[in-house]
Amino acid sequence: MRKALRWLLALTVLIGTMSTAGAATAAQPEATDTNGTTTEDIKDRLLAIPGMSLIEEKPYTGYRFFVLNYTQPVDHRHPSKGTFQQRITVLHKDTARPTVFYTGGYNVSVNPSRREPTQIVDGNQVSMEYRFFTPSRPDPADWSNLDIWQAASDQHRIFKALKQIYGKKWISTGGSKGGMTATYYERFYPRDMDGVVAYVAPNDVVNKEDSAYDRFFAKVGTKECRDKLNAVQREALVRREPLEKKYEAFAAENGFTFDTIGSLDKAYEAVVLDYVWGFWQYSLLSDCDAIPADAAHATDDEIWASVDGISGFSAYTDQGLTTYTPYYYQAGTQLGAPTIHFPHIEKMYIRYSYQPPRNFVPRSIPMEFQPWAMRDVDTWVRHHANHMLYVYGENDPWGAEPFRLGAGARDSYVFTAPGLNHGANVAGLVADEKALATARILEWAGVASAAVQSDPSAAKPLARYDAKLDRHDVQREMTLRP
Repeated sequence: MRKALRWLLALTVLIGTMSTAGAATAAQPEATDTNGTTTEDIKDRLLAIPGMSLIEEKPYTGYRFFVLNYTQPVDHRHPSKGTFQQRITVLHKDTARPTVFYTGGYNVSVNPSRREPTQIVDGNQVSMEYRFFTPSRPDPADWSNLDIWQAASDQHRIFKALKQIYGKKWISTGGSKGGMTATYYERFYPRDMDGVVAYVAPNDVVNKEDSAYDRFFAKVGTKECRDKLNAVQREALVRREPLEKKYEAFAAENGFTFDTIGSLDKAYEAVVLDYVWGFWQYSLLSDCDAIPADAAHATDDEIWASVDGISGFSAYTDQGLTTYTPYYYQAGTQLGAPTIHFPHIEKMYIRYSYQPPRNFVPRSIPMEFQPWAMRDVDTWVRHHANHMLYVYGENDPWGAEPFRLGAGARDSYVFTAPGLNHGANVAGLVADEKALATARILEWAGVASAAVQSDPSAAKPLARYDAKLDRHDVQREMTLRP
């Protein structure tokens, strides 16, 4: 159930930006139009878009990278109600290349990076910060304007604004909540994108029916690994009293408070109950070697260190939750949140069970769940998916409730990468599926060669791997979220 993340610009940054932007402009190629002819500088073209402003430009060889603000309506249904500034980034290669539209569903990274589809098609990349994640939050914040349609409408306006510059094919993508976001965007604006690549995207259609997760945890990995993890989790609750004293000292040392969740005791149990889920989300089966083998005889410090390293004892503090308030709000109003059971732990040791998203959002923010939201999206995908690719990891808990395709789906696919976690990608698929997925992405982006069109096994990424630009380890956040 848990799913969250955590992670501003001052005068010193702005001063540094002015010099680096100048260096980048001098070092990087000029913009080209869709015919490959040189035009005015790409920065000028971007800033000519109404509502677009520059935060900074950062140099990267072979690209131009811009961090921008774009003016968006707070409420797309009622634009007169005000606006806010939404951060986006543009990794510019060439207007003659296709463009990948990426969102992680949370904050946007302000450093150059390239998602897998961008490397595959050797294209440009536009990345969007999800609304209500600071600093892309309206002030004052009317939380009723945080929903999947409003966010999809943010993407739609960005796409329309940039399509006049990047006129070739567009592919949307995202991982985890970003994969969900790409799906919702396609559901509400199916004519915008030429293809969708959604990674490890949960699909909690019926919020109160979560038995798929219990079945997942009963068989994932090996029995030996499951038993080790279960034993550590149970032991952390058996030793609640001494470990909570350690938690109190930890909180005092770091200035952590527990007003939102309600108490240190609730936070402690929430962290411990995340432990097994967190391991499979972020780790591989081989990592089980690092789990204490004999939990009953492990020291308190060993139990603490294992739980902290996987779940993170800062997760359910006020300071840990604040960044992810928008996620928990959405989980409790539209996205849904899994509830799992712990048959290996006696009931006497569990006081609260898996806590609902409402417990992780300040009570001053009203919440009401909309059970129809995910049903609508699921039905649409089953019957209308077109040029959509889903990639899941075999050992990722979030894949227990995946998107599925129905008879109405066209040129769409759901693949699972064997042995992989929440970082599953096309590169991790078995050979035939990897080739087919790569070929379809190239085709949707309009850059598949004749050889690939006739033989998908010939498909390979068009851009050479860049260790700095393409490195995307699974982000180990100290609160679980998709």
